[in-house]
Amino acid sequence: MALSPHPDVVDKIKSDLKSLVGIKLKLRANMGRCKIIEREGILEETHPNLFVVNVHEKRGRNRRISYSYADVLTKTVELSNPDTEENFLPWLYS
Repeated sequence: MALSPHPDVVDKIKSDLKSLVGIKLKLRANMGRCKIIEREGILEETHPNLFVVNVHEKRGRNRRISYSYADVLTKTVELSNPDTEENFLPWLYS
């Protein structure tokens, strides 16, 4: 089994997301079976293995959702600026 040529990619994702805590973002998550959710929320906290987003649901409800850094790495979750649609981690998607 070959190791990734860039073993510190997850650490880079962690540090980039840590700098975005408190920032409003657009979240696009692939939930499987052709179900994709798009929501806006605020990145609340980062932890060693996951990060938490306070997502604004319909009818004024808020919900806290957590994702792992591997979800970002595998592009299951994409995070972008809600106003400009610019990706917060452009180096990952190029």
